[in-house]
Amino acid sequence: MNSDDALPVYEEATPDDGAFARWVATKAGELLLRVREQDLASDKLKEQGDRASHEFLMRAISEYRPGDAILSEEGRDDKARLTAKRVWIVDPVDGTREFSEPPRTDWAVHVALWADGELVTGAVALPGLGETFGADTPPVVAAPVDGPPRLAVSRTRPPQFVNALAEEIGATLVPMGSAGAKVISVVRGVTDAYVHAGGQYEWDSAAPVAVARAAGLHTSRVDGSELRYNQDDVLLPDLLVCRPELAARILDFVKRYSAG
Repeated sequence: MNSDDALPVYEEATPDDGAFARWVATKAGELLLRVREQDLASDKLKEQGDRASHEFLMRAISEYRPGDAILSEEGRDDKARLTAKRVWIVDPVDGTREFSEPPRTDWAVHVALWADGELVTGAVALPGLGETFGADTPPVVAAPVDGPPRLAVSRTRPPQFVNALAEEIGATLVPMGSAGAKVISVVRGVTDAYVHAGGQYEWDSAAPVAVARAAGLHTSRVDGSELRYNQDDVLLPDLLVCRPELAARILDFVKRYSAG
């Protein structure tokens, strides 16, 4: 997509921000699937995908939510957002490595809205699966399955403490790509928890956390403290998203592991 391409028309009858987040994430995902159809080398595909999705999201949000600030992984951090009442926090391609390796499906588009001090809504598109998960229509998390808990972990660099956690609670590890795919795997009932302490930024977790909260899951830092967004320093290095019944056990382990 280039700057001369016309934007798709947003036809929702209401100005609901949750519906808009879901729509714009879905459209960015559709664009990325078209980019993915090109015969490009991996590095070029990453570059093209990031740029196309970022440009689309910036234009669409500016068109349909004029006056709102935007924080994007691929854009310049305009500190004017710190005094704005409404800030869209977006990750145009979460999991560029997985995006650049067709036919992998564990990559995502994140669109979240922070307003008046709170994360208020968000949507995560999983274009490879043809699905978008939005806080405005939260999915019902499946009942727990029999057997050991399942932990979503990085397929390339799972943190050492997660192996220790898995041993402690008798869990199995489920490797996958992007942070969004991991969080949504808990929402989908594919896994039971995602614990991360290897370094992330606000755009990595804002939209997934908004969806997970709406679905009734536990969301916090790994020490149990609140996740805060639209901060001056956008580093938000750790994250816990899990079924509520697992939260106390995981937080207790992390506390003891950190103390040791």
